[in-house]
Amino acid sequence: MSSSSANDAEALRRNRILSSKLYFDVSPSKVPLIYSASYDIEFLGIEKLHPFDSSKWGRICGFLVSFGILDKKCVVEPLEASKDDLLVVHSESYLNTLKQSSKVAMIVEVPPVALIPNCLVQQKVLFPFRKQVGGTILAAKLAKERGWAINMGGGFHHCSAQKGGGFCAYADISLCIHFAFVRLNISRVMIIDLDAHQGNGHEMDFAYDSRVYILDMYNPGIYPLDYEARNYINQKVEVKSGTVTEEYLQKLDEALEVAGHRFNPELVIYNAGTDILEGDPLGRLEISPEGITLRDEKVFRFAREKNIPIVMLTSGGYMKSSAGVIADSIVNLSKKCLIETSGAPKST
Repeated sequence: MSSSSANDAEALRRNRILSSKLYFDVSPSKVPLIYSASYDIEFLGIEKLHPFDSSKWGRICGFLVSFGILDKKCVVEPLEASKDDLLVVHSESYLNTLKQSSKVAMIVEVPPVALIPNCLVQQKVLFPFRKQVGGTILAAKLAKERGWAINMGGGFHHCSAQKGGGFCAYADISLCIHFAFVRLNISRVMIIDLDAHQGNGHEMDFAYDSRVYILDMYNPGIYPLDYEARNYINQKVEVKSGTVTEEYLQKLDEALEVAGHRFNPELVIYNAGTDILEGDPLGRLEISPEGITLRDEKVFRFAREKNIPIVMLTSGGYMKSSAGVIADSIVNLSKKCLIETSGAPKST
């Protein structure tokens, strides 16, 4: 690409970001926890053909409300990412492939989706994803204003500008960062990706971008086995199948210390997948629920001690127990005063 056409493309991207409606003012009475009932995917039981719990996001919220940590009225509802919003990162040709149900079926790893009319696939599968993308993008604005934000969904870290896969159809992390560059005047972002799987999507998107530092702690023996993308990880921490809680947390402590010395971010994007949980069929690690709570606390403490705004995304997690583990972790973050939610936990 010539320098003039690159400049034109950058100007177009900037204009799309500036004209987007995804950033909006949120009332101070709301808590920076982002969720919409539209996140949850329910369609003729077909969602049960994938190991992902596609109602996980709503169940996390339900737990938090029942614990008394959250008032439903205080949750922030995002807008759906429009085509123009998605074009900030994605090509028109990639978005057009999503008009083929067979292509979406491959991305979400549910073959029967290929047989469903695309208008229904858009409504029942891709619309929920686009709402979650809107949530991830908005989360950066809220984090800058409040110090932290949690999108109950998002974390589609296998999707890059040109390619989806692994249940990830849109590159919400890349989109979030590009919006932050333009709208929040931020120029240094750290991605801390602690999902069990390698975050090959954002790694490809920021391969040659020194504004983004990627710490990826992943199991090297499972999907996506993307060896090219591994070249673009600034700090690679490989945790093999069977890794237990104590070893995992020790590696994380060391990794955060190194990352803090190497890079001084203005925003942290924390991809907090729970597929590291013991018994998860895809992650193949052996981290206890308490270990996940400690993991999240360590990452939030890392950001808090450096006074860096942090966005947390829930990403992968392939067991029904994931929602409860995430809710327990959010309760712990509140108790440790690393986040401020509207209510106090009910006494037990």
